[in-house]
Amino acid sequence: MLTDSFCPDRARELLTRLVEIPSVTRDEDKACDYLAGALGAFGWEACRDEVGNVIATRGDGERNIVLMGHIDTVPGGPPCRVEGDVLWGRGSVDAKGPLCAFAVAGGAATIPEGWKLTLIAAVGEEGDSRGARHVIPLYSPVACVIGEPSGTRGITIGYRGYLRLQVHARDSGAHRSGDPGPITACLMASSEVLREVGRRDDPSKPVIERPSGAVIAMGGSEAGERSGLVDLDVRLPVGVDPNDWARDFIHIGERFGVNVEFLSSMPAHLVDKNDPLVRALRVAAREARTSSGQTAAPRLLAKGGTADFNLAAAWGCPLAAYGPGDSKLDHTAEEHIDLNEYLQAASILKNALEGFMEFARNTPKH
Repeated sequence: MLTDSFCPDRARELLTRLVEIPSVTRDEDKACDYLAGALGAFGWEACRDEVGNVIATRGDGERNIVLMGHIDTVPGGPPCRVEGDVLWGRGSVDAKGPLCAFAVAGGAATIPEGWKLTLIAAVGEEGDSRGARHVIPLYSPVACVIGEPSGTRGITIGYRGYLRLQVHARDSGAHRSGDPGPITACLMASSEVLREVGRRDDPSKPVIERPSGAVIAMGGSEAGERSGLVDLDVRLPVGVDPNDWARDFIHIGERFGVNVEFLSSMPAHLVDKNDPLVRALRVAAREARTSSGQTAAPRLLAKGGTADFNLAAAWGCPLAAYGPGDSKLDHTAEEHIDLNEYLQAASILKNALEGFMEFARNTPKH
């Protein structure tokens, strides 16, 4: 399953040790320091940047392929442990498994003259994506792979966008018998926003073409001056301008006498199935054989979440998300990864990178 350029034991140790080190968003330093120190054994030159990202490179050509994963995790998860070929622990799937597969694959890939690989272990992806936002203006890659779990034969070509809203109001106080107050008004306006999202949904469409909405947090006070607050997360389908929907929701707030504040947004992004990087991953996945000698057809995925993939769309280059692991285990108490799947994903990615560089070798620079 693996080529001679891989050392399976070293690759397993890299992931296991990284999962052992907690790296909840805003507390990634220990994990970043470990990874930066460990990457040299895989052929990378690594350092930390101004915001804490780990940046590693191989090759010195002008044609740069960026491999960007994230090293931070949400809190919780099962205790880190290895049971047979299964690694349990927070981040094993989302997204230290894909990140370490990038480190192993990129470290083993043959890099032609004129080419360069840049590995970015981004901080803050589970929060404000500060790591990715910092690097986007600094690079102009010819291609980018984002590290997110898709399974060895899955290649993700799209993610929905999002719109974060805060519904809030306050007054100087009144009796509830005559004026229900800000909490009630905020709840009613938020309910109408979510109903409007539902009216724009079409269950017959794929997830990337469907919106959804959820309440993130809510609160309020009825003591003296009254206040109410509801935070909303609206997931946006491909083709939607977040500003258009934000304006519509602000108008809903006006009807209920509350403020609807537009906090942040990200448009959905979908790449073509014939994107050259997607094609290279499909070829490599199709040709890969399991330990039993079987092959399987690759699958193209478009997901309902949002990732640094959406930010990387600003580069306008060939783009895909790839990595081992079952995304249904993201953020759960059952998060775990099959280490053999992790190794095979690294092998597939190595072959895809080499295939992409061979295909693009004589094309103009991006």
